[in-house]
Amino acid sequence: MKIWVIVGAVLMALAIVLGAFGAHIIKSKISSEDLAIFEIGVRYHIYHAIGLMVIGLIGFHVHQNIIDIPALIITAGIIIFSGSLYILVLTGVSWMGSITPIGGLLFIIGWILLAVNLIRN
Repeated sequence: MKIWVIVGAVLMALAIVLGAFGAHIIKSKISSEDLAIFEIGVRYHIYHAIGLMVIGLIGFHVHQNIIDIPALIITAGIIIFSGSLYILVLTGVSWMGSITPIGGLLFIIGWILLAVNLIRN
């Protein structure tokens, strides 16, 4: 409920900071390919932060156990998907790109689980 709106808002603020960091600080220091990768991380970070806020609002209308696990999974998706892309670009640790799909899978699982939970309710 309220906690997921707060988590989403905090993650949104972090995404905006990271987006500004990419656009103003590292843009001239990294390749255009790396900048595109960083921007993908920011984009999905923003999408899912908004999604968490929406899930939090849904939580005011359904029991909290319907939304908690999907929201946790989506939060983990942000950390793994976007975080791995940020680390990949900022450190050059190339194997980080191989865990990015795990974050994407967590996004898919989280959203499907939310839908299933809402249908069952």
